[in-house]
Amino acid sequence: MIDVTIENFESEVVAASMAVPVLVDFWAPWCGPCKTLGPILEKLEVAYEGRFKLVKIDSDQEQQLASMFGIRSIPTCVLMIGGKPVDGFMGAQPEGKLREFLDKHLPSEGAMAAEAEVDEAQALLESGDTQAALQKLADALAADPANDDARFDYVRLLIATGGFDEAHALLAEPIKRIPQPLRFEALNQWLKALEFAMQGDNADVSKYDAAIVANKRDFDARFGRACALLAHSQWTMAMDELLEIIMRDKVWNDQAARKLIVGVLELLTPPKPKKQDSVPGKTAGGIELLGKSGAEQDEATALVNSYRRRLSMALN
Repeated sequence: MIDVTIENFESEVVAASMAVPVLVDFWAPWCGPCKTLGPILEKLEVAYEGRFKLVKIDSDQEQQLASMFGIRSIPTCVLMIGGKPVDGFMGAQPEGKLREFLDKHLPSEGAMAAEAEVDEAQALLESGDTQAALQKLADALAADPANDDARFDYVRLLIATGGFDEAHALLAEPIKRIPQPLRFEALNQWLKALEFAMQGDNADVSKYDAAIVANKRDFDARFGRACALLAHSQWTMAMDELLEIIMRDKVWNDQAARKLIVGVLELLTPPKPKKQDSVPGKTAGGIELLGKSGAEQDEATALVNSYRRRLSMALN
């Protein structure tokens, strides 16, 4: 618990709520119900072990803050998440009701544990320990099966390391959703392309050259070559091949070329950095598709935007 004034409100409440929910307790020393509510809130802050931060504002001393929140009576509590008020209540409440209020908004213990595992996985990847990172991501998903970020990062790393069967199993649920999450469909498209490339000599890029020279509309050969290029991480060359198919036949093979290039573009799109990210451009999935620096991230975004424009032109 911390006492907040107008001087530290921005840092202790607004900025802090970007990382963890902040419960703001407006009170006054003369307020009887405030004296009842305060100790319960302090007890819950300890019991919830960092799942929220409690701050107290003396509404008599900080009338500007009280006015800003429209406080009409005390105690009044306001829950801040992401820099904005999301809910609140007035008056002293019993502990059970307070727990109901908090549990409605706060991440579960499993979710918190999963986030910690994902952070550890990222650190392990940065140190080069891929197998340990895979285990951490597996633990994260076990702790919170609804955590799509952990699922995405885990499946992505599984595909990158050849764990195709487990990747298929973990993709089964999200790709059945309506609407289908684009990032999971992107992984599914990438997985199918790599599985094709791993069959026989399909990963030999030169295997397809003669067929394409003989017939520029040999879309099976072009698509196979695109899959082979993806297996060698030749992302832009693979997209060029897919665009050649789309420009000649937009709906070939149930729009297979369009679906694959859309998936590749999704995978190449730099992720929005998390506050705790120490290496820009690197997800917990560990695939540094287009580099790590901020400048390289800008280049990656420019490249993705360029191919999206080319795709749009080819489809029109």
